[in-house]
Amino acid sequence: MPATEESSAESPSNPASPASVVALVTGASRGIGREVAVALAREGLALGLTARDGDALAKVREECVAAGGQAVVAVADVTSRAEVDAAVEAVRSAFGPVDLLVNNAGRIESREVPLWESDPEEWWAVVEADLRGPYLFARAVLPEMVARGHGRVVNVTSGAAIRDSVIYSAYGAAKAGLLRLTGSIVAAAGEAGVTAFDISPGHIETDMTRSMEMHRGRTSWTPSEAFTDVVVKVAQGRLDPLSGRYLRAGTDDVEALLPAAAELSRLDARTLRLRSYGPADPLG
Repeated sequence: MPATEESSAESPSNPASPASVVALVTGASRGIGREVAVALAREGLALGLTARDGDALAKVREECVAAGGQAVVAVADVTSRAEVDAAVEAVRSAFGPVDLLVNNAGRIESREVPLWESDPEEWWAVVEADLRGPYLFARAVLPEMVARGHGRVVNVTSGAAIRDSVIYSAYGAAKAGLLRLTGSIVAAAGEAGVTAFDISPGHIETDMTRSMEMHRGRTSWTPSEAFTDVVVKVAQGRLDPLSGRYLRAGTDDVEALLPAAAELSRLDARTLRLRSYGPADPLG
């Protein structure tokens, strides 16, 4: 049965802002995307599941249904505008408009090398998957979010977005761009009731992280629940006051951050900004 506006529960922290009822999760066939999808299904959300592997998505759909949710599969390459638009329409047809987008799909370079040793084709493919993909999905769902006066976007980012590194220059560039995408969403749609968040999952053990040389021998991993719990709180509307902020699962206590939301806003903290060198800085 399609989800409806009337079926939306009120947000526990903001009665004027309904909790999300229809979520679209990209990269949902495995890893973090799968964990997020099942966690949201346990909360009773209707799920749109997208990835390139239809068979794997079908298995995740079964898990979501077993967890108490509804789910529809929409196979799509996140870098294809036509496939992204078709996936969003498939979810809309099944459940109604998407009011929670989780941009999780992504990739990383296969070799840990400095920029000048990178493969140009692979470098750009990483940027397309990690930045163009979230842009296309956000572009597809935001008009209805703005028109309805509420909606939430979670962009899965990384510590690579906020610090320089010798390696993974494409991944870092794309994830930094994702922070700016989040800021653009909040600037343009925040007054219409749309919230957006940059959330780093920390070091969760997945196929991708296990393939990275820098994690070889790692024995301490961020529990996946640390990340999915934050996403669930976003879906419930509990973190709306932290819209536009960078959060890190496994490090941040988001409940403790909530009382500081106004101060974070005043300081323009946890956002991507140019740091001034002092009062005399003409760009300060």
